[in-house]
Amino acid sequence: MCGIAGFASKHGSISQNEVDGVRESIFRMRSRGPDAEGLWPGNGVVLGHRRLSILDVDSRSNQPMVKPGDRYTVVFNGEIYNFRELRGELEAQGESFHTTSDTEVILALFARYGEQMLPRLKGMFAFGIWDARSRELFLARDPYGIKPLYYAETKEGVFFASQVKALLASGLASREIESAGLAGFYLWGHVPEPWTLFKGIYALPAGSWMRVRSGRAEKPVIWHDIRKEWQHLDSSSPSTAEVQKQVRAAVIASVRAHLVSDVPVSVLLSGGIDSGTIAGLTSQLGPNVEGITLEFGEFSASPEDEVPDASAIAAHYGLPHTVRRISPREFEEEVPRFFDAMDQPTIDGINTWLASKAVAERGYKVVLSGVGGDELFYGYSLAREIPRRARFGRFICAFPGARTMVKAAVGSLAAGKWHPKLKGVPEFMGSIEGEYFLRRALFLPDELPMLMDSEQANEGISRLGGSPPAVAKTEAVNQEAAVCVLDSTLYLRNQLLRDSDWTSMAHSLELRTPLVDAALLNALKSIHTHFGTGVGKWMLAHAPDRPLPDRIINRPKTGFSVPMTRWLSSEFHQLDWSKLPLLAPSRTPWARRWAWVVMERYLLSVPSIPSCPPQAA
Repeated sequence: MCGIAGFASKHGSISQNEVDGVRESIFRMRSRGPDAEGLWPGNGVVLGHRRLSILDVDSRSNQPMVKPGDRYTVVFNGEIYNFRELRGELEAQGESFHTTSDTEVILALFARYGEQMLPRLKGMFAFGIWDARSRELFLARDPYGIKPLYYAETKEGVFFASQVKALLASGLASREIESAGLAGFYLWGHVPEPWTLFKGIYALPAGSWMRVRSGRAEKPVIWHDIRKEWQHLDSSSPSTAEVQKQVRAAVIASVRAHLVSDVPVSVLLSGGIDSGTIAGLTSQLGPNVEGITLEFGEFSASPEDEVPDASAIAAHYGLPHTVRRISPREFEEEVPRFFDAMDQPTIDGINTWLASKAVAERGYKVVLSGVGGDELFYGYSLAREIPRRARFGRFICAFPGARTMVKAAVGSLAAGKWHPKLKGVPEFMGSIEGEYFLRRALFLPDELPMLMDSEQANEGISRLGGSPPAVAKTEAVNQEAAVCVLDSTLYLRNQLLRDSDWTSMAHSLELRTPLVDAALLNALKSIHTHFGTGVGKWMLAHAPDRPLPDRIINRPKTGFSVPMTRWLSSEFHQLDWSKLPLLAPSRTPWARRWAWVVMERYLLSVPSIPSCPPQAA
């Protein structure tokens, strides 16, 4: 796990300003790779790298890495879990290796197969490869988008990096606000891909690759679209036992792959099924993995307190277990560092920030997380709730004039103390995408002019595209699967995975996601329709040889939360909300007020990006 950056010039040569820009970028990302730093200037390109040593910790695997013969040079962020199998295949074809890293395998594969090698990679990755012969830069990203990759076109060429703030630190990218990014944040609580908060800076879409020729970025090419996996319909009618067997085999294979490491591995252990299953399988597979759990005094003896159940899971599987208590004072002390590290504005992430801090304190470089289990195994209640709402909405709308009557009724209710998103029901009712937006959205489109310039708001909504904004029409074999697609490509990708990356890397920690894995999704694509009504999570809990205890399986879902409403109440009271009537009512959801605070704090953090020390002559 690392931080990468680079610049490909339009002019065939690299200036000192551009070399310094890449150096500034990798300095900004120093927490992503405290073990080594590399800068490689070539003919028309400069590549930079910060390394967190996980596989082959020897300096021979430092990057940028040049393939013998000097045609290809790579900077790579992520892990290829099947690199040993791929290496064996290449050695059988006469390839020789000088390291035991996955980076060298990527170089060898690309030299033989070009972009056709991407489907063979199992893991999380974002990388750039420079071809000195064709003078082309090749950029690629994993199917789920676990690892980030951003790029910006400038008048001199194309700049890329693992983080938006690294691009800004270079001094070569624009800091002008992008209307689609700002509108997207207020609508969703995160900035939806491929947008960022800044004009001209884009995320390379998940599961895509792109070539940069003559310093110009070509259109990204999607090589793996995970949405298609939910379009497979099971026609074999397997028994429950057969489905369970397939789930067990696929999940065990994924966890085993995610344990590939030359350094010790830990696990974020909550009291739920997802992390509990991972803990159970790691103990079954052999490693003595330590579970780490957060404790909050505010949750003591309440359903939100995960410590008793996490402790029960650790005892059940004989795992060492550490409980790390977080106080309100520590939260307050962490807030400035949290916003300085925040790469794109988000209303989430503080939970993973605190958990990553606790893991790093224990001396680990790698941690397994249970994120993604709900999206794959139909675990959220939304998978059942949203189709019901959509069916009811379509039933109502079948009557002539019904939508107008609903709008009038909702208008009078919204004027009272009902939820502010209620007034969006007439516009978005009746479709899976619309009902999903009403459930997941933070603000409604017509509320944006009260948060940002009205012209900017209209432009942003237009640039986001779709109805609801930033949502494409979803195709799946059934409506429950459609909700899982939306959650996987919107909420999971743009918020949970992105926040997991920058919060963990800010603590020099590699966070791995065994339940977010393209190989796992592919293995289960023919049976996912059997996961509804809680069956999927039950099967996940029974994946270990010793299933999770019944108290864990039957535990009401609470999520991985922190006592934000209590911690933020004093800060909210100190702010003058009179200038923002949209946020002033006492019943305004705390997340809406927090979003305003996040944007204010985030924008203040951007100019404070520090400059790296000058290089000796």
